[in-house]
Amino acid sequence: MNMRLFLFLPLLAAATALGQTSRPTTHPSDAETKLSTTHHTITLDGKPLSYTATAGPLAMQDETGKPQADLFYVAYDADAAPDPATRPITFLFNGGPGAAAVWLHLGAAGPKTIELDDHDLPVGPPYRLTDNSSTWLAASDLVFIDPVSTGYSRPAPGEKADQFHGVRPDIESVSAFIRLYLTKNRRWASPIYLVGESYGTTRAAALADQLAQRYGIAVNGVILISSVLDFQALLSNPGNDLPCELYLPSYAAVAWQHQKLAPPLQADFNKTIDEARAFAVNQYAPALSQGTALPPDQRAEIIKQLSTFTSLPPDMIDRSNLRIDPSLFEKELLGDGHHIIGRFDARIIGYDPDAIHHAPSFDPSLDYYLPAYSSTFNDYVRRELKYENDLPYEVLTDRVQPWNLGEENGGYLYVIDDLQSAMLHNPHLRVMFVSGYFDLATPFFSADYTIDRMNLDPTLRPNITHEYFPTGHMVYHDHDSKQKLADDVSKFIHPEH
Repeated sequence: MNMRLFLFLPLLAAATALGQTSRPTTHPSDAETKLSTTHHTITLDGKPLSYTATAGPLAMQDETGKPQADLFYVAYDADAAPDPATRPITFLFNGGPGAAAVWLHLGAAGPKTIELDDHDLPVGPPYRLTDNSSTWLAASDLVFIDPVSTGYSRPAPGEKADQFHGVRPDIESVSAFIRLYLTKNRRWASPIYLVGESYGTTRAAALADQLAQRYGIAVNGVILISSVLDFQALLSNPGNDLPCELYLPSYAAVAWQHQKLAPPLQADFNKTIDEARAFAVNQYAPALSQGTALPPDQRAEIIKQLSTFTSLPPDMIDRSNLRIDPSLFEKELLGDGHHIIGRFDARIIGYDPDAIHHAPSFDPSLDYYLPAYSSTFNDYVRRELKYENDLPYEVLTDRVQPWNLGEENGGYLYVIDDLQSAMLHNPHLRVMFVSGYFDLATPFFSADYTIDRMNLDPTLRPNITHEYFPTGHMVYHDHDSKQKLADDVSKFIHPEH
């Protein structure tokens, strides 16, 4: 499998430099695994919001009482809720697989956030946290979950970690966590929401059905940020041209962002994206399907149009057999091979000393942020949340590899049917997709494709919304988009307001 598909793991060199891929043989002691509860206040819109934070592991056991794993989490509960038992509760997790929930935690939803400068890059080092005026805590209580082997989550002593490392085992362990959390905290009466980012959307889509079918927990809503529910839509393998079609509108958006398009296309972003969508579906995809049978004149016209929408030279597109890999686009868009654009956020430019190879040597839109998330969380969890643990906090790790994908859909991981099943069995379930125009890891057109492939009763279609942002994979790495995302989430959780 092309490892670019696993959305964070191709860039673990940076994590290794931070010590994130070490494999300690020790397990947290009883003292280390005690929950820490602290009390805080944040000012939102000029009004104080007091909340309680809980950090630590939830001990998971099988039905015989045998310990299985400790899943680390950080929860935030608003103190002034009139009835805590019925206040909305939202469970959040990131992707990878191998990523801890710290990205959504300190990037988007939690009461603290990493400080960014005027260019949306981390301030520092040393990196700093600041109060998050866009926190989602005003709308819902929040629980950030680190799956086994990420964050501080570890298997129980004597248990093998790889039993949790796979699509279905992961869904089973996280759903078991949610059930136990609801039980221990008396939150079964609360409206329940799931939020996943990147591979976390794969988890969230399947969880919605798993929770209902296994435990009778019907969730109210699912928020899918930078989604991947059909991996065939992203995996560029020989014989699979679907990603070529679905990436094309993102290439046009990114080329527009860097002012690489001709004046007519540069003049109107939305019009250009609509034209790129239409070309991808009506001309590009049929041309690819013809393979070598495509007539020379039609091939020349397709190359011309691809060059128009991507700004890449026609001869490069011709030599690539009309199929533009994202890594090639990231390396070659700016024209000199040295200046590269980010995969997770193509707005961000880095310098690659190797101008020859047709793939970037690093991703500036990940590597510039990873240390900020790691260092600020490690300080925050001890200094403010008063939780102590000497294990490395695995922000981004390869400990979960190999990841068992199962035998689904001919080798391509596919969970659209899980989300479809959840919606059909629970017609009150609402789903919000969130996409960044400049995301070259999970292109926005693949989310459109996913939505269109869901075979639903027409009356359920209004339950699905798709919000687009002028950002990358982490849509919250932009001040205005971060606030808009918070507003959209608040309206999603409280549609009556």
